[in-house]
Amino acid sequence: MDLVIITGLSGAGKSEAIAAFEDAGYFCVDNLPPQMIGPLGDLFRLPGSSVERAAVVSDARGGEYFELLNQVLDDLEGDGIKPKLVFLEAHDEILTDRYKETRRRHPSAPEGRIIEGIEKEREMLAPLKERADAVIDTSGETAATLRRRISEQLIETDSIGRMAVNLLTFGFKNGPPRDADITLDVRFLPNPHYIDELRPLTGLDQEVRNFVEAGTLAGEFYGRLLPLLEFLIPAYVAEGKSHLTIAIGCTGGRHRSVTVAERVWRDFSGRDDVAVRVTHRDIP
Repeated sequence: MDLVIITGLSGAGKSEAIAAFEDAGYFCVDNLPPQMIGPLGDLFRLPGSSVERAAVVSDARGGEYFELLNQVLDDLEGDGIKPKLVFLEAHDEILTDRYKETRRRHPSAPEGRIIEGIEKEREMLAPLKERADAVIDTSGETAATLRRRISEQLIETDSIGRMAVNLLTFGFKNGPPRDADITLDVRFLPNPHYIDELRPLTGLDQEVRNFVEAGTLAGEFYGRLLPLLEFLIPAYVAEGKSHLTIAIGCTGGRHRSVTVAERVWRDFSGRDDVAVRVTHRDIP
């Protein structure tokens, strides 16, 4: 069993840290009161439970209940569960700047100055920092670099989730999707719509694919597109991105876009670093 408890100073990046564990396939809970961690540990023991790895954030937002965390850790270890305690911190000026940017109240000084809350938290959290398995200073980290650092230092390589790549086809006449990270317009390819016997078919049919990919144009396009994606996907992963939606559009979203998406899927579906799925939005 693998249980990770993330704690530390408010504003130190705990939300980004737990996001890294969630991307790696952990069952995750943010802002969990300490007394609820024990029942979560019981999930590991339930017959047929699919929960094998979990990560939780427990911090000063829990108010007076947070003071129980040390005792909860002792109780878990007494029950045979040895959680990994991860403590995040940052310099006072960095934490102050982060709170100024968000304009949120500090949980340890809701009516006072931010620096007062930081000082109070440091004193309250000192015992947890002493017993932590990993102490990470996030002062110089961006959200992306912190996620990558968490993944590299605290998550086993074979536990890190693959990037989820969604190939989404659509027709421009029905409007482009809003959630696309990359949009490709393939209306320059031969259009089967004007061939009577091909019009009722889709890019899932071999006859349509043969028509769209005939000649040299499609081949030259694939020769540029596939190496581009080979370059972009690892670059996005390095930046901390875990989901990528590539929208591929033609006029109706039935022929050319589907043909291209299926070709990209065939080229990338066997890779170990991505999990590729195809959605044809405008095919009933």
